[in-house]
Amino acid sequence: MNNEQPNLDRIILHIAQRQEATGLFPAIRHNSTLGYRRADTNVFFTAVTLFTLQQIYPACSPESQQQIDRMLTRARAAYSRFRNKDGLDTFNFWPTRPSQHFPNGYLFRHFDHFRIPDDIDDTAMVYLTEPRTGPEAHWLKNKLSQHANLADPGGRGPGLPRQQIRTTYPDYRDLRVYSTWFGKTMPIDFDACALSNLLYCIYQYDLPRNQNDADSLTYLRHIVESGRYVADPFRCAPHYARTSLIIYHLARFMAAFSPPELAPIRPRLVADACQLLVQTRNRLDRLVLCTSLLRLGSPAPPVDLTSLDNDISGFHFFIAGMLTAYEQPWLRRWANRPITQMRWQCDAHSWALVAEYICLTARQSTRQKQ
Repeated sequence: MNNEQPNLDRIILHIAQRQEATGLFPAIRHNSTLGYRRADTNVFFTAVTLFTLQQIYPACSPESQQQIDRMLTRARAAYSRFRNKDGLDTFNFWPTRPSQHFPNGYLFRHFDHFRIPDDIDDTAMVYLTEPRTGPEAHWLKNKLSQHANLADPGGRGPGLPRQQIRTTYPDYRDLRVYSTWFGKTMPIDFDACALSNLLYCIYQYDLPRNQNDADSLTYLRHIVESGRYVADPFRCAPHYARTSLIIYHLARFMAAFSPPELAPIRPRLVADACQLLVQTRNRLDRLVLCTSLLRLGSPAPPVDLTSLDNDISGFHFFIAGMLTAYEQPWLRRWANRPITQMRWQCDAHSWALVAEYICLTARQSTRQKQ
């Protein structure tokens, strides 16, 4: 993209040109402290990019809508590569057919220890961009409850113990919150952003609510009310680890479905987003916060969208802590250090965030004129 003010058609065309023949959008994982940088093959950034474009589809020109339709068709053809290795309808971050964890790597890909199970984040995004039937969506709902905190282990397999989370605050350990992972023996993990995406999927399919949903909403409300999502965002969302991204995911879910359980935290989210805007210099991070404010019904200052390439190259949306899954306190102390984390970037998704912001600001401007 050049130095001109971007518009929707140009952005959608740019994103479409980034889609590879495989149907995926290229992504990069890196650790600048270690001088590590690799091309990454994952389903998450493709699905979340197209989910973001789906949300702005009505505001796009017919030509851009056709581009989005084509991108969706090509991406859906690639989803099967990431489906559960045993044929279940859950999805992995990395290819499972054949298995390919840490693709293009030199070391980690050789160790099964670093092979991750399917997760709620990728599964939710695939379900939101490739519609499922009612029975298929209800199957997922049942599957989720089998892997939630304190779930009856019978659904995961015979002889397995009941699992309880050990890596969150003590007052959340008895909540039956959905875990990030579907693995049989993977430690229970709470992530506010992944939970927001999963709840979005559950509400989108209008699936029956249960204690897991109620407790997941309780967790999301309380990390905001307590201020913990500001003081320790890594512990509240270890796979996103930034307050701005927690606000973004909560605002997206709240704007779409207005869950009454989260209504009390709206003022706090607005106040914290405004405070972060004062401190934030990267324009993509500022844009994410402004998008959140607009979704929460609050005015947002304009973001200069010219010459964004440097800001995009310095922006990451997702992380993997190499020590996040460990429950031992002496290892957990290192889990939040940059040296133990991989950060993921995706140009296509970053530009989808820009397109989303443009649509929301245009909508706000239209409402103000009416």
